[in-house]
Amino acid sequence: MLSQRPQSDQDDQNTPEVEEDGDFSDMLSEQRILLPGAQMLTAFLIILPFNGGFSQIVRTEKMVFLATFVLALSSLVLLSAPAIQHRLMRPLTDRARFKRVATQQILAGACALGFAFILATNLVISEVFGHVAGLVAGGAIAVLIVSVWLLLPLHLKKAHGL
Repeated sequence: MLSQRPQSDQDDQNTPEVEEDGDFSDMLSEQRILLPGAQMLTAFLIILPFNGGFSQIVRTEKMVFLATFVLALSSLVLLSAPAIQHRLMRPLTDRARFKRVATQQILAGACALGFAFILATNLVISEVFGHVAGLVAGGAIAVLIVSVWLLLPLHLKKAHGL
């Protein structure tokens, strides 16, 4: 026969401290999704200027590259900041405040990463298929990111009271 946990242990799982620990775990899981994308894009952008054909792209594309590179690096800094700050600030004295600031940094990092994805799409597609196709592809990725990262969660939260 399976034994059940005593009621008091179940009640302990709903305490604010345990809830905050769950939020930290969620935050770490979310960063495990975002960081590799930022790292891969940044790595790609770091090696791009060292390719022979890079010097032949037009000035506008070089400016798009620069903006993409700065956004990708910014996303890495912002997305990794909470982990580094958490390590330096241990033990945390104000967990709720730390979580709020970390959430803001993660959202800012995701925003920078989203813009970097859009510009990287524009850069690649423009080089392969031309400027107009690059703009269309960048716009399509922008719509996808805004729809899936922002509008869908807001809709679900409103519709389902989440």
